[in-house]
Amino acid sequence: MNDYTYPILLGVIVGLITRLLMLRTDARQYPSRLHGKIIHVAMGFIAAALGAIAIPSIMKKDFSAITFLTLAASQFRDVRNMERNTLQELDEFELVKRGNTYIEGIAMVFESRNYLAIFTSFATTFAYLAANSVYAGLAVGLVSFLISRKLMTGHKVRDIADIRHVPLRFEGAGLYIDNIYIMNIGLPARQDEILKYGMGFVLTPKSMDANITLANLGQRQAILHDASVALGVFRDSGTPALVPLAKRDLNDGRVGVLILPQEQDPERAARVIGQVPTLENAIRKSRQALNKENERT
Repeated sequence: MNDYTYPILLGVIVGLITRLLMLRTDARQYPSRLHGKIIHVAMGFIAAALGAIAIPSIMKKDFSAITFLTLAASQFRDVRNMERNTLQELDEFELVKRGNTYIEGIAMVFESRNYLAIFTSFATTFAYLAANSVYAGLAVGLVSFLISRKLMTGHKVRDIADIRHVPLRFEGAGLYIDNIYIMNIGLPARQDEILKYGMGFVLTPKSMDANITLANLGQRQAILHDASVALGVFRDSGTPALVPLAKRDLNDGRVGVLILPQEQDPERAARVIGQVPTLENAIRKSRQALNKENERT
């Protein structure tokens, strides 16, 4: 063993643990157990190893490590493409689709988490070698992990909107949630099924930026998908009337959400909707941009 063995080993271990702790299979069932996780664990190990060997390579004036990091970035972009293509293929067989915006967000997350594993292992190894202390490496590794967790913690729908359960009602053939028109259903049998199995919620945005985010079709589709996965959905292929929908009130930006859960629990449904992540591609900061523009002028 040489002087770099233990710093590299510690960096790899801390980087891999960071990646494992950021790898969760929740109610959305992605990544799938077990093979889907194996792919991401393997990529996390490679990322941690690359980050750990970077500092020893530079100290030995072997700058090929920088080349390996560049190649790794290319490989992790391929991981993002793989995730995107896989989810798009699977989305064709979902009763309630994720939508392209949600899929792109998931793919982006998996790519960025490999970079965070590189950062954590890099910082851990650097601290170990700089202070010649395993405790310094562990301390910096812990701080790096907390920073990674903070960077990966995004906003939820509950942070940008108030969620309220509202009974469904029909005016003739028109289905309404509060005063928000959802769709037209002419068959009485289908109307009875909607009233029996459907639940309505009104999402009231807390700000103008939240209003624009909720207007995004991809964000609304993500809400419908997550609610259907967590609570089940009363529909099958070939039943276009039994489809979850989310429509806006054009006057004030409120969103009416119709879901058809197999589990009729309004409180749990509201919690599930509130836990849906706000998608990066749907988030808008128009008010901040306007304020900065006013400051410049």
